[in-house]
Amino acid sequence: MHSRPTMRWLLLVLTVFAFVLCFTRHSGGAWGFWMLVGLIGTFATTLAFVQVRIAGNARADSLSEYDLKRLREGKDPLNQDRTAR
Repeated sequence: MHSRPTMRWLLLVLTVFAFVLCFTRHSGGAWGFWMLVGLIGTFATTLAFVQVRIAGNARADSLSEYDLKRLREGKDPLNQDRTAR
């Protein structure tokens, strides 16, 4: 289904590692560099987990011929027509 299912976990580990390096450095330059890497990693990791969540809940990318025919007829292609109230 996904080409790289472990990429998000690798990003998470690298982000945590960047924060560990950030808080164990003694010079301001190294601290700032690893903090920046950690913040960018946090953003990338969050997007990776969100992308997997969205892809898992998404509908199929295409409709069948029958569904396309129903759509052209003005009906719901997924047979979820609501009854009139």
